[in-house]
Amino acid sequence: MSTCIFFFKWGDINSGDDMKKVLITGARSGMIYPVIQRLKDCFVYVTVHTDSELKSVKRLYKNNKNIKCLKLDITRDIDKLDDLDIDVLVLNGAIAEGGSLMEMPIEKVRDNFEVNVFSNLNLIQKVIKNMIYKGFGRIVIISSLTSKMVLPFLGSYSASKASLSAMARALHYESMLLKSNVDIVLVEPGLYRTGFNKLAFDKKYEFMDNDSFFASQIELIRKSENLYLWLFEKRRLESISNKIYKAIMTERPRFRYSAPFSHNLFAKIINLFY
Repeated sequence: MSTCIFFFKWGDINSGDDMKKVLITGARSGMIYPVIQRLKDCFVYVTVHTDSELKSVKRLYKNNKNIKCLKLDITRDIDKLDDLDIDVLVLNGAIAEGGSLMEMPIEKVRDNFEVNVFSNLNLIQKVIKNMIYKGFGRIVIISSLTSKMVLPFLGSYSASKASLSAMARALHYESMLLKSNVDIVLVEPGLYRTGFNKLAFDKKYEFMDNDSFFASQIELIRKSENLYLWLFEKRRLESISNKIYKAIMTERPRFRYSAPFSHNLFAKIINLFY
């Protein structure tokens, strides 16, 4: 699991005291990368989970004086963030463990929830108290349309994202009750070609063998998944990166942003019948 954090200030760039601070997890690459390109005039802390990933992001941002690359594991050492005064927290860090819920190792399910649910909630609780004391702040929670449009062999991941979406709704209502001016924003991406979905599908083949309930169908399942990704994954990231950018930067954001439109519409139709 890799996690990156971006820390920046916005506002009047020439008056440092007025500049807001934003922290983004899971920002090594993928959907967040195009957003970063639009966050000019920002000082950015990039954190990753492994030494090799740290070397990679250092090479990527070596010419950007406003970015500092660090190593951080949000499941264990988020106390490293104690000295940061966060105005906006963007939760994009996630892992996806694939496999049938009938037989996938239970520790893999626990890993999905540990990273996607518990670690994110831990981060929220760490920063939201100060936001409430200050009287303003924003938490942007990146969930997934798979929380509504569940796919075979991604049940563990979908369940963890459904939990995250439910937490976002609860936090939104609770923040409104407090009249705290802390915005809770939910972003639900569909399928985009970042390599994340392919990796999630392929992970189950590490433990699916001749003892699997689906042993006789493994090759058919693999071919079907590859075809599904080829047909439905969006190659261009603009639709979702624009939504994430709005969730971060818009003065008065909506509670929910979803993209692409076609996947969101399909998810709504599916939920009319199930």
